[in-house]
Amino acid sequence: MRSSSYAPGTPARRSTRAVLVLALTAAMATALPAAQAATPTSTTTSTAGTEALAAADAVAAKPYMGWSSWSMQSSKYPGLNPDGDYSYLTEKNVLKQTDALAAKLKPYGYEYVNLDAGWWRAKDWKPGFDEYARQKADPGRFPRGMKPVADDIHGKGLKAGIYLPVGLEKEAYGEGKTPIWNAEGCTTADIVYGDLRTTNGWDSAYKLDFSNPCAQKYVDSQARLFADWGYDFLKLDGVGPGSGKNGDQYDNVADVAAWQKAIAATGRPIHLEISWSLDIGRVADWKKYSNGWRIDTDVECYCNTLVSWENSVDDRWDDAAGWTRHAGPGGWNDLDSLDVGNGQMDGLTKAERQSYATLWAIAKSPLYTGDDLTKLDSYGVSLLTNREVIALNQGSTPPARPVTPSDPQQVWAAKNADGSYTVALFNLADAPAAVTADWATLGFTGNAGVRDLWNRENLGTHKNKVTQALPAHGSRLFTVTPRGAALSWTAYEAESSANTLSGNAVVADCSACSGGKKIGNLYVGGKLRFNDVVVAKAGTYMVKVAYVSGDARSIDVSANGNDATRHKFPSTGDWGTAETVSVPVSLKAGANTITFDSGSGYAPDIDRVDVPKSS
Repeated sequence: MRSSSYAPGTPARRSTRAVLVLALTAAMATALPAAQAATPTSTTTSTAGTEALAAADAVAAKPYMGWSSWSMQSSKYPGLNPDGDYSYLTEKNVLKQTDALAAKLKPYGYEYVNLDAGWWRAKDWKPGFDEYARQKADPGRFPRGMKPVADDIHGKGLKAGIYLPVGLEKEAYGEGKTPIWNAEGCTTADIVYGDLRTTNGWDSAYKLDFSNPCAQKYVDSQARLFADWGYDFLKLDGVGPGSGKNGDQYDNVADVAAWQKAIAATGRPIHLEISWSLDIGRVADWKKYSNGWRIDTDVECYCNTLVSWENSVDDRWDDAAGWTRHAGPGGWNDLDSLDVGNGQMDGLTKAERQSYATLWAIAKSPLYTGDDLTKLDSYGVSLLTNREVIALNQGSTPPARPVTPSDPQQVWAAKNADGSYTVALFNLADAPAAVTADWATLGFTGNAGVRDLWNRENLGTHKNKVTQALPAHGSRLFTVTPRGAALSWTAYEAESSANTLSGNAVVADCSACSGGKKIGNLYVGGKLRFNDVVVAKAGTYMVKVAYVSGDARSIDVSANGNDATRHKFPSTGDWGTAETVSVPVSLKAGANTITFDSGSGYAPDIDRVDVPKSS
C-alpha cells in the first residue's frame, strides 16, 4: 500500500491505493472473525549456522533485480484488472510472471518475484488474519496459501518477496483479546498504545508500543511465519518519518529495528526494503536497520497506463541527487519500479523509457520491473537486458549525481575505480535540445575515449567535450576514459573579505565547507559577488561551485555585470553537506567579477568557486 508524498509548493497528491485503504478502513467497523486455518510453526527459532550467516552477509551486496506486482495491480490499462481495481494479484498471475521472468530475464540477473499489497485481502479489500493476528492469504487470490507460491518461485531458481504495512492493522486488533504466537500472556492489547493511536502512511494500523516486550514478540511471529513460508524479501510499507507523515505517532524507526532483529532471529536471510518517500533526515536509521529505502513517491500513475512521464517519473531527477552518497553495499536508494518493457502499456515514448532506465542504472537503484513480462516488446527487452548497463548498476561503480545544475539539459557523472567516468546526458525539456558534457566538469582536459553503453559501440576520441542532440526527455549514457591532463584550478572562498555581500547575505559557519565558512541567507535579493577572479585569456570557463542546499534551489549567475543565467542547483540532501556543480561563465582576460544573486526567491548557500586555469 504505497502512496505519493506531498511536494512543497504543490497540491498534495495521494495514490489511489492510499485513498482505497482509508475508505475501506473507515467502512469496516469490525474485524473479520479470527481465522481457524493451521499456522506454520517452527521448532527452531534461530539457525545461525555458517551457511545462513554467509547468506545474510550477501543480502543487498548489490542492488536487487526482479519483478513486482504493484504496477499492474494499480493500473487501469484495459484487461489488467478485469475483476475490479487491484485484482491482478493472484497466484495464477504471479506464477505466470514467474515463468516469464525465469525464461526471459533470469539470465541477466533478475531474481526476485515480489508480491505487493493485497495478498491477504479479498477483491473487495476485506482482510484475513490467523488466530494470532497475522495476515493470512486470501483464499480467492491464493487458494494454496503463500508457502506453495514461494516453493514454485524457488523451483524456477528465483527468490520470493512479500509485503506488509507497518503496525498492527486495525482489523487484526480483535478488541485487544487476540493472543500473540509464541508469547504466553501477550495479546493485541499489549502490543499497541492504550489510546489506540494510529500509524503508517494511511493511518490504517495501530502503532506498536515497543516498551512492552510483547510488541517485539508480535513482529517476531510475523517474521517467523514468512521464514517458514520460505520468503526471501519483505517490503515494509507506509514507514515514517516520511510516507506523507511526520511526528512521533508516525516515527516507525523502532518498527524497522524490530523487523531487522526478528529477521535475524529466524536464521533466514531476508532482504528488508522500506517504503515510501522516506525522510532523508533519518537516513542513518534506514541504513542501520534495512537493506533499501524508497526515496520518493509511487512511480505509478494510477491511470490507464502503468506510469506517465509527468506522474511521477520525471520527479526522480530532482529527488535522487541528495540521496546519492548514502547508497552502497548492504543498502540502496530505491527509485521504485522500472516500467520500460511494455511500450503502449508503459505510457512512455522510447526516449522516455531509455532515460528512465538510464537514471535507475546510474543511481544504483534496484532494477525491478512492474511490466507484464509475458508481453515485453523488443525495445523493452533491449533496455532490460543490456549487459553493459546492468553491469554498471550491479558493479562497483559508485552512484552518479549531477555535475551540472538541474536545468532542463543536465549531466550526471561518477568516477569509476579504473579512472574512467560514467557520464549521462539528459534533456528533460519538452522539445529537442543539444546537451554537452564538458570534460572540465569531470576534472580534466584534452582527449577522452567515449563508449555508448546503450548502443554498445565506441564513439572514438572526443576533445574537451561530447555534445549530443537529444529528443524531448531523451538521454545518452557513456563511459568516458580520459586521455588528457588533469585540470589545475584557482580557488576563491565565498567568505573572503575581498568579496562583496549585499541584501541579507552573511558569513556563516559550515563544518562541511572549505575554510569552515560559507555565505548564507541568499534570499529575496541577497547577493554574493566574487571580486578579482583572474584568468589568463578570455573564454567560457566551467566554474565549479561548491554549495550547500537542503532542497533544490535556483540562483542567477553572471559575470562582469552582464546578463545573468538562472540555474537550479540540486539538493545536497541536508544543510550540513556540501556538493559541487559546474556552470559555464564567460570571462575576460584579467580580473573579473562573478555574482550569485538569489533574485526573488531562496538560493543555495555558497562555499567557494574553483575556476579552471584554462577555458
